[in-house]
Amino acid sequence: MPQELIDLFTRNAALIILAIVIFFAISSAVRIVPQSEKYVVERFGRLRAVLGPGINIITPFIDKVAHKISVLERQLPTNRQDAITADNVLVQVETSVFYRIIEPEKTVYRIRDVDAAIATTVAGIVRSEIGTMELDQVQSNRAHLIERIRDSLANVVDDWGIEVTRAEILDVNLDDATRSAMLQQLNAERARRAQVTEAEGKRRAVELAADGDLYAAEQQAKAKRVLAEAEAFATTAIAEAIAKGGLEAAQYQVAMKQVDALTAVGNGDGKQTVLLPAAALDAFGDAFRLLTGARK
Repeated sequence: MPQELIDLFTRNAALIILAIVIFFAISSAVRIVPQSEKYVVERFGRLRAVLGPGINIITPFIDKVAHKISVLERQLPTNRQDAITADNVLVQVETSVFYRIIEPEKTVYRIRDVDAAIATTVAGIVRSEIGTMELDQVQSNRAHLIERIRDSLANVVDDWGIEVTRAEILDVNLDDATRSAMLQQLNAERARRAQVTEAEGKRRAVELAADGDLYAAEQQAKAKRVLAEAEAFATTAIAEAIAKGGLEAAQYQVAMKQVDALTAVGNGDGKQTVLLPAAALDAFGDAFRLLTGARK
């Protein structure tokens, strides 16, 4: 029985070898690429094709998959680099960059260490951009600075088949001396604002007091105008009475004014001495006579 198997294998050896060759040929010709990767195929050491996700057919024994490149987004480790601002302040900037490979053939054949190249490029761009800005601008316009860094980085890495999806400035650190100077400046600015606020309050108080005095003066002027109008009305009424009643009406008004004046003088607290002229008694008499005549 074993001899029969040996004879069978000997007679069909060529067919068996052919089947094995066909199997390996089909296996090497069919490439299933995952969704998250791209395959770089070479033929005799030269770029042949880039295989996308799914089932792909290559030439067996001639083409080979030289590189398997992940197209997932990647994050570089947090990088710290020193930079000097336009006002000569030394700062330490922490950056983080996210990128993904979109053209594997460029990444494979144009750059050896992608992460190191991007980190070096980011450091140079950060130093260059911060060198054109003052420290206050770096602190207040961080979003604008990030946008400029991302645009500059995108232009550089385009030749490497890389897309920069996000660039972030995590922190801007200062040395102790600069931080102390900034704290003193901040305290001085707060003191200045407090003084300005106090001065504004005093100025506002003076303005309100002036407005109050002006309002009081306007009211007094209005009161005087009303009194003047009342006096004019009384004068007009007296003039009309004189025109209707003749001279006796005028004499009566004058006599009554004199009587009122004497009455006011006599309303004191009793400690003053009042000297009455002789004409005062005549005024009482004149007023009595005129009043009696008026009743007749």
